[in-house]
Amino acid sequence: MVHAGKLSPETLKKIIFSNLGVTDPRVIIGPQVGEDAAVIDFGDRFLITHADPITGAIENIGWLSVNIIANDIATRGARPRWLLVVMLLPQSIKLSQIKQIMEQINEAATSLDMAIVGGHTEITLDIDRPILIMTAFGETNGKMVINTNGAKVGDAIIVTKGIAIEGTAILSTEMADSLKGKVDKETIRKAQRFVRMISVVKDAMTATEVGGVHAMHDATEGGIATGLQEVAAASKVGIRVNEKNIPIFEETKKICNALEIDPLKTISSGMLIIAADAKKANEIVEALKKAGVQGKIVGEVVKKDEGAYILRKDGSKLDLSKPLEEELWKCLKFK
Repeated sequence: MVHAGKLSPETLKKIIFSNLGVTDPRVIIGPQVGEDAAVIDFGDRFLITHADPITGAIENIGWLSVNIIANDIATRGARPRWLLVVMLLPQSIKLSQIKQIMEQINEAATSLDMAIVGGHTEITLDIDRPILIMTAFGETNGKMVINTNGAKVGDAIIVTKGIAIEGTAILSTEMADSLKGKVDKETIRKAQRFVRMISVVKDAMTATEVGGVHAMHDATEGGIATGLQEVAAASKVGIRVNEKNIPIFEETKKICNALEIDPLKTISSGMLIIAADAKKANEIVEALKKAGVQGKIVGEVVKKDEGAYILRKDGSKLDLSKPLEEELWKCLKFK
């Protein structure tokens, strides 16, 4: 049986990564567990590219799709520049809804100074909600790139904003009726605005400018837990993080408690995970603060044999070496 969400690292290695076409020496980083984007050698610079779908949201799907794919380019230390849009639309969709989606895409792309250069649109049989698939491109300034697999023993782990930002935005919108009577209206209203915190482009560019960054990763599906797991796996290191140090917004706490889901494993686009030289960590946090972004040191990178885990508030450990399930689907599949 397969679960909703990402394929497991084992399945990726056995089935996906064994069928990748020809080997091209210009591909510096191709498909790997935990890596946010491909890196291709373009002579005096690197081209950065990645593709991602949006399947769990409807209301803000256009805005989310652009910001989430742009995040994957930014985690390489590159500014996102160009965008391809694939829209798979159900037969029941109205032209007014398509217009709304495109207006959101345009607004998000404009806010990030990105150009939409192509794509594909179609009415697709046997789907009941829009599915957007974005491909983004960026380029490095010279031949310096940041990888997910660059975390080093002794690095500080820094995170930005808070956990489950995207999950909070989606659940407060898609599950608004279910939350009535459990969460007050003002909290739901504030939570719905979390969609405006999805971008980590500023976070990534600010940290990169300070220096000392060895790895960055956008905490998307599976939340901070899966994000840390992927950094650990890609870098072949251990990670020790204390839940007490992890920032969480009150709106997120209330909604996750009401729906009985774990925010540590809930989709967290908007939170950037940074592994940086411990000597530069405080400087990075301060630079983020000056840029208007909350940053916090939550743990450290340790040797692989010391394990990868989040120490929970109750004293138990969330083991990051085992498969993790995205919590969002526990709610949306019953909607």
